[in-house]
Amino acid sequence: MRPLKTLDRVLSKAGIGSRTETRRWIAAGRVRVNGQVVRTPDHWVDLERDEVTLDGKAIRAQRKIYLLLYKPKGYLTTYKDPRGRPTIYDLLTGVEQYVIPVGRLDLDTSGLLLLTNDTRFAERITNPDYKVPKTYYVKAAGELSEEALEPLRRGVLLKDGPTKPATVRLLRSGARNTFLEITITEGRNRQVRRMLEAIGSRVRKLVRTAIGPVGLGSLEIGKYRELTPEEVDALAGKGWYQQATSSTKSAKAEAVRPLGRISASAQDARAPRKLQSGGEKGQAAAAKRRPPARAPSADPPLRPQE
Repeated sequence: MRPLKTLDRVLSKAGIGSRTETRRWIAAGRVRVNGQVVRTPDHWVDLERDEVTLDGKAIRAQRKIYLLLYKPKGYLTTYKDPRGRPTIYDLLTGVEQYVIPVGRLDLDTSGLLLLTNDTRFAERITNPDYKVPKTYYVKAAGELSEEALEPLRRGVLLKDGPTKPATVRLLRSGARNTFLEITITEGRNRQVRRMLEAIGSRVRKLVRTAIGPVGLGSLEIGKYRELTPEEVDALAGKGWYQQATSSTKSAKAEAVRPLGRISASAQDARAPRKLQSGGEKGQAAAAKRRPPARAPSADPPLRPQE
């Protein structure tokens, strides 16, 4: 059976844009299949026989990229915000490929966030069937004893059903605050916050410190770096990185990007980067999009302290 995919999926899978973006390009007549303009995103494409082009450039799978970002508090895990608030993509200066977040961190949560253009990798990490652990440093309101934390270890009932048992380590407890390390294998919306509310407390600070065996390490807040092949394999399975990247090594990916995407050399994109303005032109463009964003403030050391 031949590998058939819809046109919008072919474009998004190539790592050059989201499904929403690719549908806009198709509707605008920028995409051709075998030389003919196709304006239907659900048009079936035979990957072995058909040639797909965007603005006259052939679509080829781009190099698979796996990023680890230390997300600051106050940044949305979305591509654009109608209200002009800062998003995680403002921190990805130098990344030419379109990457998607692997799961989400809410506005008030900081910490480790993975991004990739490998949708199979993203599915493997976020699918609860694979039980990939996510670890959080939590500052909770009030004094919580080991006995009070037991419901979290057994599983608590939330509006969307009972949670799976969590691994909870009490780091320090005082009259005003309790410091915890919580590891869960699910990824529901605001799950850790709702779990603490279920036992009569609330989260005052939340930092995701690790996914599986991969942690923040010495990475500074607001910076990102590429995962090593060993880290990718540790998260998704032995040999994953080699298999995912070998299919694109022989073909040079075209530099096809939506207008306005920030570009930089591939060498610069591999290095950890701080939040940057992108130069004078970038500053002007950012000023038009939104008010100047406040620079991310550093989290305190990830250990119990007031």
